[in-house]
Amino acid sequence: MAKQHDDEDDDMMVAINTDEGEEIETQIVTIFEAGGRDYIALLPVEGEDAEEGEVYLYRYSEDEDGNPDIENIETDDEFEIAQDAFDEWLDAQEYDELVTEDDDELE
Repeated sequence: MAKQHDDEDDDMMVAINTDEGEEIETQIVTIFEAGGRDYIALLPVEGEDAEEGEVYLYRYSEDEDGNPDIENIETDDEFEIAQDAFDEWLDAQEYDELVTEDDDELE
């Protein structure tokens, strides 16, 4: 099953194709579970979406050989489930950073 990526995986890149046929280079933010499915959060590395901090969410799976596969999220309800779970993950990351910063200040 897919897990969240540790810091060592922060530089993993994925090229995706938009509906308009444009290829966009993205960085993997994390892989997370929501509603019984795995999802992947991708951050564009250039362009307007990158400047705005836009994150792309997709369904994530691996085939029997462990090769990754991403698919579009088809419904608004499913997207909302994935987005809520990603927002919770982000909040936890920010909390962890705050706790780590506080610990560093105590030393």
